[in-house]
Amino acid sequence: MSYFKIKSHAKINLALHIINKSSSLHKIESLIAFVSLHDDIFIKDIKSKNHKISFIGKFSNKISKKNTISLLLKILEKKKLLGERKFHIKINKKIPIKAGFGGGSINAASILRYLIKKKIINTPQEEIIKICKLIGSDVILGLNPTNSILTSNNRIKFFYNHKTFYTLIVKPSFGCSSKEIYSKVRKFDTPRFNKPSKKMFNFNFVKKMDNSLEKIALNKYPKLKKIKFDLENLSKPDFVRMTGSGSAFVAYFRSKQRCEFAKKNFIKIYKNYWCITSKTI
Repeated sequence: MSYFKIKSHAKINLALHIINKSSSLHKIESLIAFVSLHDDIFIKDIKSKNHKISFIGKFSNKISKKNTISLLLKILEKKKLLGERKFHIKINKKIPIKAGFGGGSINAASILRYLIKKKIINTPQEEIIKICKLIGSDVILGLNPTNSILTSNNRIKFFYNHKTFYTLIVKPSFGCSSKEIYSKVRKFDTPRFNKPSKKMFNFNFVKKMDNSLEKIALNKYPKLKKIKFDLENLSKPDFVRMTGSGSAFVAYFRSKQRCEFAKKNFIKIYKNYWCITSKTI
């Protein structure tokens, strides 16, 4: 049997605010988009006693055997949703890890979405939501990879037919630990997205927003300050913002040509840093 190919797109936070903290978890709100940058997932049925998971590609070498995909399959097995079926899942990792793209969570979400679409698993939506929460907070977003708003009361509103942002995505040679960055949060924001609207994805609105975790990351990693400064001064992007808890920065453009020109200038200065042009989908 041949493999079925799935695209697992990178998630970016156009804006992110820390609203509060309950027990060990931070309550956030966020404007979310997905970009054309993606991992390739190959999946097929196999005759075996166990599932097989393998990672290939540029960003595959630091992925633990205990990962979001193995956790997803373990949960589905425990809930007896797969019957006797076993799968070989191969992931070509083109999305950097510890960068703020939610890559592992979106991988799990993409596979779960495939299993639902192919009617391999059949369970109520409430159960799907529970499964997502057991894996990670970003997983539910990956079930519907489009522009979305996560409100401070943990509701998600999806939006379609939106304008395209062209992006220059830059990842330095080091990553950021989400746990470590969140542990430094001392101030909380006032909720601004509790009445989600498509207008919130207008370029000028997004430009006025920020990422509350960015200052923490910049203070901890001075190199990020230099990256942001250079991105802001290369081809005059509309704005530059860190995604998630970092370490990746995204420069946003309304012009594809300016975005491509910025990449050419950036790689002249940062020859050893990973970067790619992409666009929202």
